[in-house]
Amino acid sequence: MTDDESKKTAPRYLGQDSALPESPETAELDYVPNPRVGELYLTRFAAPEFTSLCPVTGQPDFAHLVIDYAPGETIVESKSLKLFLGSFRNHAAFHEDCTVGIGKRLFDEMQPKWLRIGGYWYPRGGIPIDVFWQSGEPPKGLWIPDQGVASYRGRG
Repeated sequence: MTDDESKKTAPRYLGQDSALPESPETAELDYVPNPRVGELYLTRFAAPEFTSLCPVTGQPDFAHLVIDYAPGETIVESKSLKLFLGSFRNHAAFHEDCTVGIGKRLFDEMQPKWLRIGGYWYPRGGIPIDVFWQSGEPPKGLWIPDQGVASYRGRG
């Protein structure tokens, strides 16, 4: 078995005490074989408490991320994804960089049939920012529900 194959079959974090990685660059994502390879279906991860840091002020930024993907030969192991997303807690980057970077890394490494990410960022300076990225056209016949995150309305 090659190193690439072992990364896709032997989760490193599952069932283990695991500290948050120091940065998104050092975080390692685990992928396991898709138990329904050949089936067209959608998997959704919602991270309603995602945090990162503003690269200018160093203040915390908060977002509700929704990641949808149609698996190919592998799926991402959820604990490794949680640790990867948590590694942004002390990472300074703009909303666009965080959102698109997460989507592209998952797509490039996991190689799903299709992936999209919605980053619904809470207001900074009175302006909420929503960032969306997808890998291309979704496969024909894939049921894609609405991401279910309402536009920001504040208290009104």
